[in-house]
Amino acid sequence: MIAPPLPQGGRPAIPQLHQLTGLRGIAAWFVVFYHIRLASLDLFPGDVIAVFARGYLAVDLFFMLSGFVMWLNYGARLRSEGWGGAPAFWWKRIARIWPLHMAVLAAMIAFVAVLVATGRPTEGYPIAELPLHILLLQNWGFTHELSWNDPAWSISTELAAYVVFPALVLVARWERLRPGALCALLALLLAALWAVFEANGHDRLGQDIAGLGLWRCLLGFAAGMVLALVWQAMSARVSGPAIPALGAIAALVAGFGLGLPETAFVPATFACILLALALDRGIASRLLGSAPLRWLGDVSYATYLTHFFLFILFKIAFVDDSGQLTAGTLALFLVLVLAVSAAAFHLFEKPAQRWMNARRPRLFGGTPARLPN
Repeated sequence: MIAPPLPQGGRPAIPQLHQLTGLRGIAAWFVVFYHIRLASLDLFPGDVIAVFARGYLAVDLFFMLSGFVMWLNYGARLRSEGWGGAPAFWWKRIARIWPLHMAVLAAMIAFVAVLVATGRPTEGYPIAELPLHILLLQNWGFTHELSWNDPAWSISTELAAYVVFPALVLVARWERLRPGALCALLALLLAALWAVFEANGHDRLGQDIAGLGLWRCLLGFAAGMVLALVWQAMSARVSGPAIPALGAIAALVAGFGLGLPETAFVPATFACILLALALDRGIASRLLGSAPLRWLGDVSYATYLTHFFLFILFKIAFVDDSGQLTAGTLALFLVLVLAVSAAAFHLFEKPAQRWMNARRPRLFGGTPARLPN
């Protein structure tokens, strides 16, 4: 959820864009259905399975949304505090992402210990890579494939984005750029994302995650930062969502009509959709900002990090040798994910975040500062 306005005087209030919180919740569930799609072939028609098979694209929306929110929440603060504010920012973000990641990883380590004790295969759980996973460095180019908790690869790259974020904020006075220049910068970042994949012979964003996932995150995150600046400029001019909405439609028509690779048009579509929703004050905004969807967004990090391992355990307990879910077991799994997400968020994620922030080491700024969540 986007944080409330900062209490300190002299700083601009942070807007309450609840529709983006709801959007994050929906995106997390697209990732869930992506991971269970092959076990749902008997339940959904082929066209629906094909949609689920593109669920990995929700991660690119996460990256862009993260850059957008980071700029709105921390851009002005880091601008005023300079490099002296960076350590506190880094600790705040570590407190946000690391405890739940480590809790899920610890549960998986216990699971693998049981596999070893019972003589069962442990492919996908390389012990030698555990230090990288503990430090959230596993997708910084040190490994060749995903392992352990697969979705955590994106959390690893998010950490890299947080590391460079203060430098991105301080390197230039981005807010002084005119909207046209910001849009040109955004187009350049999206073109760079396409070029990285093209240079490596890939036309889908979900390919070679171990090798290209870091670039996928950093460029998407930076694009989100620029989008936040575009939103600020358009908001000041009382612009509605019509222009970016038309841009999203144009990107989709061009992409499908010309048979473009998804790397060439999906990020641009997401950028336009995100900007349109941020500018919207109509039914779409109200729907995505409704209490149920905001709640889904609040617990979305727990949903994202826990569902993969939960499905491994669920298949062992409830799925037969066919590997296919029934309507009943699918419903049971979805309820389980919701329940675990809620419990993890309220009983562990938020308390652990508060505990870490209350004990920030001197290396990261000494006495805990009142930074937004």
